[in-house]
Amino acid sequence: MSSQRVVILGASNKPERYSNKAMKELVKAGHQVVLVNRGLQEIDGLPVHQSLTDVTGEVDTLTMYVNRDISTLESDKIVALKPKRAIFSPGTENPALMAKLSEAGIETLEACPLVMLRTGTF
Repeated sequence: MSSQRVVILGASNKPERYSNKAMKELVKAGHQVVLVNRGLQEIDGLPVHQSLTDVTGEVDTLTMYVNRDISTLESDKIVALKPKRAIFSPGTENPALMAKLSEAGIETLEACPLVMLRTGTF
């Protein structure tokens, strides 16, 4: 598995949250994580961006851990970020946003990054 630069939208400092579990597993697997949560400054010593507009550079994967209302508000920022793919974790599904991203040439998946990591399909 090659290393990827992965943005986690909706990163959390709460260990019971799936975004936190995914962050830890992504780091463990050798991926570079970029965390985004407007209410946090750092998680486990990693810096947290306040907005997707603060993220610079190429993004291989965007993982979604926010609800449909928030992802809809962030849709233009997501398109501008130009990730190669966006993974909508269970509970974050947003068909309209998925269609918009597909039209912009961004691959979309409805999947669990934790399961993908454990099965070698990330």
